Amino acid sequence: MLNKRLLVKYLLAHNDESSFYDKKRRIDIGSKEGKAKFLKHICALSNSNPANNSYIIIGVEDANNEIVGVDFFDDSKIQNLINAYLTNPPQIQYENINFPDLEDGKVVGLVTIRSINEITSLRKNIWKYWGGTVFFREGSISKPQAFDIELVDHNSEIVAAIEQHARNNIELTLDGVIDFINNRHADMPSHYKVFKELFVLCWAGHTKQVKDETYYSRVDIELINEQKRLFYSALDEVSIKYNDDFFKIVEYVSLGLNNQTKYYPLEEVLIKFEDNGSYTIETQLLFDPPQFDKKTLHHFYNANNALLEKLKKEIPLTKMEIQDIRNLPNTYLICYLNDFPDAKDKLVEAKPFLKAYSKGVYDSYRECVRILRKLKYN
Repeated sequence: MLNKRLLVKYLLAHNDESSFYDKKRRIDIGSKEGKAKFLKHICALSNSNPANNSYIIIGVEDANNEIVGVDFFDDSKIQNLINAYLTNPPQIQYENINFPDLEDGKVVGLVTIRSINEITSLRKNIWKYWGGTVFFREGSISKPQAFDIELVDHNSEIVAAIEQHARNNIELTLDGVIDFINNRHADMPSHYKVFKELFVLCWAGHTKQVKDETYYSRVDIELINEQKRLFYSALDEVSIKYNDDFFKIVEYVSLGLNNQTKYYPLEEVLIKFEDNGSYTIETQLLFDPPQFDKKTLHHFYNANNALLEKLKKEIPLTKMEIQDIRNLPNTYLICYLNDFPDAKDKLVEAKPFLKAYSKGVYDSYRECVRILRKLKYN
């Protein structure tokens, strides 16, 4: 098994980006430009490495390789994006790799690209790149190339050596478990379980009992062998079930109006451990959006718009408006899910003003955007 934290360190030890790995301070697949550039690099790395894995490390300063981290990114549907825009798409995996020195909630993003040994090209136009374009890596640069170029294996030996150096051992695994329980989550109950005598999975969170069900909040779940964070959220509540063969997480989101909220199941993540030393992660969207009276929603939508205008003009809010603004992202989300298409644009428009207003309100905004992203890729 690969220790993904060691893998990141060994890749960065090469200092300069190469034809088998790239590094980024951050990525933005929410904008057309950011999405196009990400697809370009995926395409180029896939074509330049037909016989080995290639990687993109996210959360690293380009100039000095300083690991600064990015927000936890749980987009399990990123393969759907690749399949939609690339011909002969490679297999993609986005993982959140924990580094102890980073602040809480920050991780290093690791994108693993596995080519199918066919020429990958853009399926359709995006931003300033034309459909049919083929990209290859020349050193650290992703460049368009002629379509009839052949795939050549240049990097298998060096990548295999790096991956071999990043293999796990018992000491690293034990250190990871102790750090998870005693240091990172000393303030809450923590648990661990060993699957198939190989995989060590730790989880922590505050528990709440509702009838026969146990729910967790402030949840952190990590596969210690790979230093891989499987789930992290300061806002959501989840239920957890497991036996000797699987570990299942069901994530819930709280939605409602007038502070009358209800929990709705959003997504199920099922981790299955096999006797042959492998594991798979399957996700299933469970979300059924709540429906509300349209007249009532028109009232809330207009009130949100008025609040947003006040924020833009830096007009002081009344006590009632201060209460309402805490629910602004949630309300825009509900409006969008109830056939108010402009509500999504309003939510995005509100981002810089909510960020400047309060961390709590901005966290709520990020949660709503995360839900929208999951719905989009499904």
